Amino acid sequence: MKKFFILAFTVLVSFTLSAQKSVLDSLSRWETGAVATLNVSQVSLINWSAGGENSMSGVALLNAFANYKKNKFQWDNTLDLAYGMSKLGDDPWTKSDDRIDLASKAGQYAFENWYYTGLLGFKSQFGPGYSKPGDDVPISNFLAPGYLNVSLGMDYKPNDHFTLFLSPLSGKITFVMDQALADAGAFGVDPGSNVRAEFGGYLKMAFKYEIMKNVNFQTKLDLFSNYLNKPENIDVAWDVLLSMKVNEYLTATITTNLIYDDDIDIAIEQEDGSVVMRPAIQFKEIFGLGLSYSF
Repeated sequence: MKKFFILAFTVLVSFTLSAQKSVLDSLSRWETGAVATLNVSQVSLINWSAGGENSMSGVALLNAFANYKKNKFQWDNTLDLAYGMSKLGDDPWTKSDDRIDLASKAGQYAFENWYYTGLLGFKSQFGPGYSKPGDDVPISNFLAPGYLNVSLGMDYKPNDHFTLFLSPLSGKITFVMDQALADAGAFGVDPGSNVRAEFGGYLKMAFKYEIMKNVNFQTKLDLFSNYLNKPENIDVAWDVLLSMKVNEYLTATITTNLIYDDDIDIAIEQEDGSVVMRPAIQFKEIFGLGLSYSF
């Protein structure tokens, strides 16, 4: 496995150095863009006979890309960031969203719409997360977990809307740098260990499209199968973003995130009140209306 990581890293460095040289040749070959969104909601109740509690929430999103193309070489980079907080009644502020997702693909044209491609991906979060408001023991943190993916394969790019990356040679490294979580064996690492390495096959699909004027849809799907341990249990990460532009600065967004990882145990409450730890589908949906700015 070490030889694979060394080979994959060497190929990616070669691609990166080639891309950097190309950048010096011509900055005009870059296509860049970003959308920043801030969604805020608030509920205030005074003598409200129907009951309820005051609440506040806010979520900040950033979706950015930087793509380079010269002759038969392409280098695509995406960065997705999200952070949100919410407060219900007298409860303390708690995190509602937290995401870092960076991906970089470098490819050389092979034939038709296919490219020989190396991919480097990183996912984590900004800060600690807790099971419920008021808890002081985190169940996650920055680089706990963190995921690093190094893959070699083929990328299918028929147009500017769709890409499909297929890798039969992929390394996935899980980091748990919070020692308390590492000692508990969180996120699939051996108890006391901070790192878990897996070798397998990887698929990454991305699609974006303007459904109608000012209504944009984009989705990303990541699938990973560990050749060395239960390859039939596929890790899934599926993100969806639907944005509807009201005017130049006002935008409504709907985001969903679905995750399944056979190595992550979730506390599931049973009908009899007992709690069982087992893998389960994780799902999150956020609707927001707020300010948006494109640059």
